[in-house]
Amino acid sequence: MSDNQTKYIFVTGGVLSSLGKGIASASIATLLKHSGFKVSILKMDPYINVDPGTMSPLEHGEVFVTADGAETDLDLGHYERFLDVNLSKLNNFTTGQVYSTVIEKERRGDYLGKTIQVIPHIVNEIKERIIKAGEKQDILIVEIGGTVGDIEGLPFLEAIRELKRDVGKGRAIFVHLTLVPYLKAAGELKTKPTQHSVQELRRIGITPHIVICRTEHSIPKSMKEKIASSCDVEKDCVIEAIDSKSIYKVPLNFLNEGILKPISEYLYLGELKPNMKKWDSLVKRVIEPTKKVKIAFVGKYLNLKEAYKSLTEAFIHAGANLNTRVELLWVDSEDLEQDKNVELLEEADGILVAGGFGERGIEGKIKAIEYARVHKIPYLGICLGMQLALLEFARNVLKLEDANSVEFDKNCKNPIIYLIDEFIDSSGNRQLRTHKSPLGGTMRLGAYECDIKEGTLLFKAYEGKKRIFERHRHRYEANPKYKESYEKNGLIISGESNGLIEVVELKDHPWFMGVQFHPEFTSRLQKPNKTILSFIEASLGNNV
Repeated sequence: MSDNQTKYIFVTGGVLSSLGKGIASASIATLLKHSGFKVSILKMDPYINVDPGTMSPLEHGEVFVTADGAETDLDLGHYERFLDVNLSKLNNFTTGQVYSTVIEKERRGDYLGKTIQVIPHIVNEIKERIIKAGEKQDILIVEIGGTVGDIEGLPFLEAIRELKRDVGKGRAIFVHLTLVPYLKAAGELKTKPTQHSVQELRRIGITPHIVICRTEHSIPKSMKEKIASSCDVEKDCVIEAIDSKSIYKVPLNFLNEGILKPISEYLYLGELKPNMKKWDSLVKRVIEPTKKVKIAFVGKYLNLKEAYKSLTEAFIHAGANLNTRVELLWVDSEDLEQDKNVELLEEADGILVAGGFGERGIEGKIKAIEYARVHKIPYLGICLGMQLALLEFARNVLKLEDANSVEFDKNCKNPIIYLIDEFIDSSGNRQLRTHKSPLGGTMRLGAYECDIKEGTLLFKAYEGKKRIFERHRHRYEANPKYKESYEKNGLIISGESNGLIEVVELKDHPWFMGVQFHPEFTSRLQKPNKTILSFIEASLGNNV
């Protein structure tokens, strides 16, 4: 295998999940990128699903969609937002994908009749995918999902162990993220979970070069020395990862902890001096902005905020660039159906209806849209939020009988939202889909062009651009049959994609926009998405 001398940083996690391997990986990558290196990141997920596309948001959090249409782990969103790059399907794979590929190869006879085993066949497939993701990069950060000790993660750990040996000295290091908990009753930090986690990793054959310690309290020097001694790492290789007011401050914290020194020494990178001035300035605006705006966030997956991770981060990006704290008022759409929490809509400077699937909570979202339309409150509807804006307009302005989406009623008289039988996907291939099509991989996924109508809010938001590319994740489309009726009654079609309705606005409203695409997928701290930025600006104007 050839890998063009790419260097690798493998990031593992111990003790428990949700410690922040994704943020740690993205932070290391950010520092290296700002030091002048070409850096990319790969997330390996040990679960057996082919991708997270059919998993409930309450089960796995948000599904992040790349420009080439891959449905991936939400950590890829962090990677893109930190690095300001577009990643692809090569930057995330699962056990399900690995086994599917190996079985396909076996069926074709590629293994020449050999007995197919985890070692070497599964492990070699993992190694090949890692090398492919690292092509043309100076450094590839590889995050291994799950926790050390999980049975499904063993082939991935074996693969990175072998790959370090394959590439040789100075080409790969292991970084282990672990927990140093604080016991309130005892009033002290405990290192034993970290020691046991590293012991488990070493039992597998991997010795970490750097140990990152997630903690709620600052770790004293003597405790760092204890961790270094028990885990067999150098003293300057124990990095404190204390809870931060913003995830975007973590790279700066790591820089102050000196994480680049051991990375540089182990990978022979020379002296590293990242330029983080602009980043630091934006982080200060995230933490201590001078202005404030309230947004009613209407959704139905509110028990797990991770389901809307890219969207909540996009608000942070827009806020930082406008020196504004965006306070989210969480409104469960099912509560609105029972006339609960309506006061949150009254309190808000702007109203957002997020995307989603299924009929639950739909009528509550429509109530929120009607409230925004009637009371002239800035409104942004994303994906389903745009479709429901059309549905609300059809019912309450056009007075169409039985107006609905075929997603909720296949036999409705006026299918405002319908299912198109075929479309061209983001790769240029013709796709067919029906109500009986499998859920996985049958949606419009990835980046599509949107042609913008001049003189509209969208045209202004994108600073006069006539064509943009934004990412999609949906199965149903706005029915163009009603386009003439919309426009006669004050609803503007301001964006289209090959005849499909992409963006709608209201003529006699300060700021009302529904977008079929997901603007949050392309928002970055240093480059906030134009749609969301414009929405927050309009909401700021509404709270004066």
